[in-house]
Amino acid sequence: MMAEKIASTQQHLDILDIEDNLVLLKTGGAALVIQATAVNFDLLSEREQDAMIAAYSALLNSLSFPLQILIRSRKMDISTYLSSIDQQAKVQPNPYLRERMLTYKEFVGGLVQKGEILDKRFYVVIPYYEPVLGGGSIFDAFRGLLGMKSKPKTVSKAGLLQRAKTDLEPKRDHLVKQLSRLGIKARQLTTPELIELFYEIYNPEAARIQHLEGGVSQYTTALVEPAVAPPTPAATGPGVTPTKETPPQKIGEEM
Repeated sequence: MMAEKIASTQQHLDILDIEDNLVLLKTGGAALVIQATAVNFDLLSEREQDAMIAAYSALLNSLSFPLQILIRSRKMDISTYLSSIDQQAKVQPNPYLRERMLTYKEFVGGLVQKGEILDKRFYVVIPYYEPVLGGGSIFDAFRGLLGMKSKPKTVSKAGLLQRAKTDLEPKRDHLVKQLSRLGIKARQLTTPELIELFYEIYNPEAARIQHLEGGVSQYTTALVEPAVAPPTPAATGPGVTPTKETPPQKIGEEM
């Protein structure tokens, strides 16, 4: 009987690896992700708005390569902020101020639970692809979010990384300089930040209550967990006595 092959969840993603602050794709492409701040255009004066429009027009005219603008909206994570309020309340000697601090904490926590506070992040993705080698779509890094699949290919990771860095770094410097003329601060995401970004994208529910900790080298398990756990094969052979599987115990149930 042929052994059944169990496919990992990672095999269904377009990401080959994240290394040296770049996203490497199975299709032979790569992507560099820049995080940018935002400007409230409506609060600017008419002269400032005209200047920003002219600067944005100059940015578009200066581009000789494609890019993608990505905006992510999610519930704001204020767990660290709420924890700091708890710490300050414990050392607060005034009972009235301590009570006010705890009331404020409950108020802020209630707003987040109702979904009234959103955290918006702005990203600019610069792709690298090799059309001659069949690199595929320039936005393969985020095709999985749209339910689209790319055909994997055999990729030399070291060679791809070197070619992508040579191509993307000058484009990154040019784009950051042009964005600074708009009053927008931009920086390239590092490897840990990219890992956390895709972890939040593919695990939105778990990311609200659980955060990645430690260095990248400490991760030995999949960042994307399968919906159904693979079955564990039963032990067979001489001296092994078959046992009846015990159903999982529910919380609060006595053994």
